[in-house]
Amino acid sequence: MLGNDEEGKRQDDQRTAAEAQQHDRVKHDHDWRTRARVELSDRALWTGRAVVVAMAVLSGLTVVGFTWLSEQTFDAFEQLRQLAWWSPLIWTPACTAAVVWLTRRFAPGAAGSGIPQAMAALEPSLDPAKLGLFVSLRLSAAKILLTAGGLLGGLSVGREGPSVQIAAGVMLQARRLLPARSQVTTHSLLVAGGAAGIAAAFNTPLAGIMFAIEELARAPEQRNSGLIITAIVLGGLIAVSIHGNATYFGVIHTGAIGPGLLLPGLVVAVCSGVAGGLFSRLLIASLAGRGRDPMSRLRARRPVLFGAVCGLAVALIGVVTAGTAFGSGYGPTRAMIDGVATMPMAYALFKFLATWLSSWAGVPAGIFAPSLAIGAAMGNDVALLFFHAQAPALIALGMVGFLAAATQAPLTAFIIVMEMVGGHSMVLSLMACALVASMLARIISPPLYPTLARMQLQRVPA
Repeated sequence: MLGNDEEGKRQDDQRTAAEAQQHDRVKHDHDWRTRARVELSDRALWTGRAVVVAMAVLSGLTVVGFTWLSEQTFDAFEQLRQLAWWSPLIWTPACTAAVVWLTRRFAPGAAGSGIPQAMAALEPSLDPAKLGLFVSLRLSAAKILLTAGGLLGGLSVGREGPSVQIAAGVMLQARRLLPARSQVTTHSLLVAGGAAGIAAAFNTPLAGIMFAIEELARAPEQRNSGLIITAIVLGGLIAVSIHGNATYFGVIHTGAIGPGLLLPGLVVAVCSGVAGGLFSRLLIASLAGRGRDPMSRLRARRPVLFGAVCGLAVALIGVVTAGTAFGSGYGPTRAMIDGVATMPMAYALFKFLATWLSSWAGVPAGIFAPSLAIGAAMGNDVALLFFHAQAPALIALGMVGFLAAATQAPLTAFIIVMEMVGGHSMVLSLMACALVASMLARIISPPLYPTLARMQLQRVPA
């Protein structure tokens, strides 16, 4: 009897378990259908997604147009320089003074790189009513014209940092089109826009995602993370579709990476890390405006005249270097990577000074492309010093090292350079160089962009 009772109890438990499993399957199917119906029928959700996607495309197109305008203005400067070698000695100071005056008079929020402004706009404690001090459609338009004006004067500035502020300002306009119940926040729009600007400027969507993670997204909402990444990738793909799926500097030909690269590679990492840290520290000290030297006092009292003085210094450096120190440095960097030309040993120093002076002048100026040119020249110098056959590899290491040190964003720098030169065979070398250089820079200088972002926040009225 006892055995029969136990067998019956076991059968009852099995039937109960089977019925529970069947109930769970029915409930799961019901929940799945409910979730699908809610997801597909939520008009506000899909309207919000469509608006973000459309603004991401518009942001990418804006950066592509900005890229075209920047190239045209610098080409115009080069044509002027070809007509008379001495013309930059007059034109560059005059153009710099005009850009500084216009910036201070009409768009003070457009001065500088643009990345600190985007980071300041993401500050949680910032009053939403003050957001226009750092990111807006008006500032985006001013940034485009004023950065192009700096390149028209031959200043050593880049367009990639300004692209962050420009694209963020365009993306922010989605707030006016989003439905009232949309869960897409201003934080999400700023992160997506800023990172899409990097992706479109460098033609590197993956670098845009990493830039969002490493520099911009302090606390991204999990619900919208997929939408943010979609917007970033779309911004980059717009540039890819227009410029073609080509790397920014062509494809680097390094040959076999062996132990022989270890010593010169380590020298490049150390030199670029120290130089990048010094550059960051110098830039922070200069832009803080607390110096007591005559130049700092002139900058405080007569900023337009100070801009003209900086422009004259950049012009002198450009004339001495036969024009290679003018502009963003794209041409010399491409020539070094392709092995078409080698820069003189002093080029890295001259480009360093020209970039610092251009930023110190107070014009809208990015440092990404000039940093790549400085790093490439340092790698080129080490290759000449060691009589090394793998100069392109050392040049790529110099690029990633100086950029990682100056920005203290090693992962972003590593992915940017890897995608820009097609250096997939150097993944471990580039990553190691970026980490070593960034570590050295942290010892020398506080992080550049967060420090400049705090300076930007001082502009907010009490």
